[in-house]
Amino acid sequence: MEFLVASAIGVMTAGGLYLVLRLRTFPVIMGMSLLTYAVNVFLFASGRLTIGAPPILMDAERYTDPLPQALVLTAIVISFGMTAVVVMIALGAYLGADDDHVDDPAPAKDGSEGAA
Repeated sequence: MEFLVASAIGVMTAGGLYLVLRLRTFPVIMGMSLLTYAVNVFLFASGRLTIGAPPILMDAERYTDPLPQALVLTAIVISFGMTAVVVMIALGAYLGADDDHVDDPAPAKDGSEGAA
């Protein structure tokens, strides 16, 4: 079970990094989402992977740590807000320039700021 979760975290992280390094806005947004999912699964797995155990320490012999579950819940809310912000920035950049490239414009050969 641990190998499967670790492999899933690795694949999501690798895919997220690959998409973040693309030059279009939509793959960058999808890459950030994949990285967020990988971090959420990592946080959740840090509290020991126990199946069928209660998340609260009562008089049970087996229990799971409730702190990673609270951290994942908080991370989900923060990532949703950040995704909304990034989508609005990307939409504004696309509507302002009619292009969705992430890279900076190449400098002009005459030394001015950019190509007009």
